[in-house]
Amino acid sequence: MKKINACMVMGFFLFLFGLNVNAQSILQPKSIAPYPVEITYFKTTNIIFPSAIVGVDRGSKDVLAQKAIGAANILQLKAARDSFPETNLTVITADGKLNSFVINYDPKPSVLNISMKERDNKNSIFLSPGSVNEAEVTTYATHALYSKYKGRKVKHRKYGIRFGLNGIFIRDNLMYLRLTITNTSNISYDIDQLRFFIRDQKKAKRTASQEIEITPVHIQNKVTKIDGRSSQTLVIVVPKFTIPDKKYFAIQLFEANGGRHIKLSVKNRTIIKAAVLPTLQSTGSTPINNF
Repeated sequence: MKKINACMVMGFFLFLFGLNVNAQSILQPKSIAPYPVEITYFKTTNIIFPSAIVGVDRGSKDVLAQKAIGAANILQLKAARDSFPETNLTVITADGKLNSFVINYDPKPSVLNISMKERDNKNSIFLSPGSVNEAEVTTYATHALYSKYKGRKVKHRKYGIRFGLNGIFIRDNLMYLRLTITNTSNISYDIDQLRFFIRDQKKAKRTASQEIEITPVHIQNKVTKIDGRSSQTLVIVVPKFTIPDKKYFAIQLFEANGGRHIKLSVKNRTIIKAAVLPTLQSTGSTPINNF
């Protein structure tokens, strides 16, 4: 009996020792060496990642960072001022990786384009969902702006402002919404916001209203002010969509420092009548967006 108990005790201690060894091997921290990056004030540094960027944290406001328009895996960096002290940058990508960088100022960086991708990926750039090449978007948006096609119109008039949707176009995964704002008053209309939502038609009592905001990927002929007795037409490019039952598409126009706010309500039967834009040849290249 004593022999059995001694064996059991020995086995128990061996079991605990094994758990301790396994725990140490599992919990042992792994360090992630930061990648050194030099940035400057007058040039842009581009970092290409193997996956879409989902989070960016700057160690200092001296570093300006933004995702490239239309490319979800490219981060653009620039210095907010010269000769700033060393800082860091953390980027989290959709593949679950944390990328760490040490950022220093250099008036003449030796490298302006950095690839974090594997060599076999050939450093290709992929676009954000629903977006295309900026030059192509501009070409199609210009065509939609001047097209004679009107389609089903949706309009509203209030406070001396006529706001209307007079053309819906589609090409690939993008929709082009042509909007006209006419100011029939003598007071100029300063645009504060132009927002787009898919909303519930009716809100039942004790039920939370649900809405989905749609973010434009491009605005053609963007304007911020409609002078008195004048009119402006612009094209808003958004990812393609249709509207579920019991919902509608809302377009909201807000006046800055004023109360002339107007909303359009668009039904699904209008959306699905979008006209297909013909294949066009884009020309030239679109410069990088400014910080």
